[in-house]
Amino acid sequence: MDNQQVDTLVRNLYQAVDNKDVDYLNTALSEHSRFRLGNYPEVTNKAKILEGNSQFFSSIESMKHTIDDIMFQGSVKTDSTRISCFGTVDYVRLDGSEYSAVFSTFLDVKNGLIEDYLVFADISGL
Repeated sequence: MDNQQVDTLVRNLYQAVDNKDVDYLNTALSEHSRFRLGNYPEVTNKAKILEGNSQFFSSIESMKHTIDDIMFQGSVKTDSTRISCFGTVDYVRLDGSEYSAVFSTFLDVKNGLIEDYLVFADISGL
């Protein structure tokens, strides 16, 4: 993947997350994905990842990610790319109150699909 492809992947992913678009996640994740959000246990079953994201999306009114930087390294030999990005996420709780957190995300992408999706953020205030 080149700079533009990585940037597009990350921005499309976070636009989908901000839109609470589980269908997009279904197409972006490989069948053997691994997902972890904050201190929650990792999930390795794609159906459970989608279910968990859907449950999380319904627990908040909205969210908006601002990405400060994206970095990556790729391997032509294995057609894989390791991406890291960080920024701020602003949440609106169901009661209308607001909460912000910084986040870092690590993605492993192989053959165009996300295999590892690890998000580090303090969401305990939600």
